Amino acid sequence: MASTETISKTMFLNIGPSHPAMHGTVRIAVELDGEIIRSADVEIGYLHRAFEKHCESGSYTQCFPYTDRLNYVSPLINNFGFAAAVEKLMGIEVPERCNYIRVIMSEISRICDHLTSIGASAMELGAFSVFLYMIKAREWLWELVEEVTGARLTVSYGRVGGVKGDLTEGFAERCRPTLQKVRSVLKEVDDLLTHNRIFYDRMKGVGFIAQEDAIEHGITGPFLRASGVAYDVRKASPYFVYDRMNFDIPVGENGDNFDRYLVRMEEMEQSIRIVEQALDTIPEGPTNVDPEGRVIEPSVMADLGKIGKTLGLLTNEVLIEPTLQGSEKRLHAAVYTASKQARIPPKEQVYSNIEALMNHFKVVMYGHGIRPPKGEVYYAVEGANGELGFYIVSDGTDKPWRVRCRPPCFPIMAALGKILIGSQLADIVPTFGSVNMIGGELDR
Repeated sequence: MASTETISKTMFLNIGPSHPAMHGTVRIAVELDGEIIRSADVEIGYLHRAFEKHCESGSYTQCFPYTDRLNYVSPLINNFGFAAAVEKLMGIEVPERCNYIRVIMSEISRICDHLTSIGASAMELGAFSVFLYMIKAREWLWELVEEVTGARLTVSYGRVGGVKGDLTEGFAERCRPTLQKVRSVLKEVDDLLTHNRIFYDRMKGVGFIAQEDAIEHGITGPFLRASGVAYDVRKASPYFVYDRMNFDIPVGENGDNFDRYLVRMEEMEQSIRIVEQALDTIPEGPTNVDPEGRVIEPSVMADLGKIGKTLGLLTNEVLIEPTLQGSEKRLHAAVYTASKQARIPPKEQVYSNIEALMNHFKVVMYGHGIRPPKGEVYYAVEGANGELGFYIVSDGTDKPWRVRCRPPCFPIMAALGKILIGSQLADIVPTFGSVNMIGGELDR
C-alpha cells in the first residue's frame, strides 16, 4: 500500500547583502514554505568600521568625525551624545545657549532621519513620488544644517564643552518658514499614504512585535513606541533643555509596520514643535566686543605686541580672514564652556596673545589635550532610532581607554528574525524598512 504521508518541502533563499532593499549591509537567510517564512537568520557585519577602536586610538576631539558616521542620516545627535558623555565625565557645564543650539540641531536631524526612513520605505513599496517629496523636504533642512555647520552629512559640529560655532545671523528667520514647508510636505505624504489601500494593506498587521518581546530585546525608539510603550530618553531622563520643551510622545497600539509609520510621522511634527519653541526662547549670547575694545588689523596688533604695547589688546577684536575666523571671540562665550580643560580659545585670541596660544596648544597637542579624570561614564540621548548611549572609560590620559556605543538599531536587528517568521516573502521589505537600519550605527 502506497504511503499517504505528506512530504513538506522548503526552500532556502538568501535576501542580500546585494539586494537593493538590504542596502548592501545585511543578509537574511530565510527558509520558505511556499511564500511563508518558516525561519530567518539575520547576518550583520558587512559594514564594520571599528568605530570603538578608532576612538580609542585618538584624542577625544578626534572622535567626532567617527561619531558622524554612526547614524550618518542624523549625525548631529551622535556628536552631541558623545560630547555630553565626556562633559559628564569631566564635570563641566556648557552655556545655556549651547544647550538650546544642541536641541535645535538635534531635532532638525531627527526630522531628516525620519524623512529618509519613510521616503525610502515607501519607494521600496512602489510609492516613488513620496520618496521625491520627502527628499525635497530633507534638502531644505540640509541647507539649514550646512549653513550652521559647514557640511551636510559629516558635520563634526559637536565639541567637548560646546559646539563649533554659533547659529548664523538670521538663522531663525530662515528656519521657521522652512519648517512650515516641511509641514506641508508631511500633509501631502499623509494624504498619499495613510489612507492608501495598497500601502495600508502592505503595512497593517505586518511585522508585529508585542510589548513584552520588544522590552526583552532592549528595543527603544519608534519601534518600541509603536508597541504602546511611551519610553523616550528626552522625557525619561531629560538632558540639554528638553525639560523646558512642551512636546508629546507618540505611541502606537498594534506594534506593526503601519504603527511605526504613524509614530515617525507624528514625531516629525513634535520635533518641529520643539525647534519652534527653542527658537522662541533661546537666550541671546554675547554679540559685541568689550565696550572699550576696538576692531583692528592683525598686523597692527602684532606690531604693538612686538614693542610691548599690550595694554588693552585682550579686549580688542581682530579682523581675521574667514579661514582663520573660527567661532569668533564675540560669540565664543555663548557656545563653549568656561573650563580651560576643554575650551579651545577663539582664533582672534590665539593669534594675538601668548596665553590663548598656550591654552590652544595644551588642548590640541598630542600627549596633552582634553584629559578627563580616571573613571567611567554612561550617557544616553534619544537618537532617531532610539536610545543612543556612549560608555567611556578614562585612564586620565588624552585618549579614551575604552569607548562603547549602544546603537539603537542593534537590538531591533536581533529581534528581526523572530518578527519575520510567519510573514510572507514580500513582507520582508516593508518590515526591514520599518527598522530604519543604518549600517554605520549597527556595525559600528
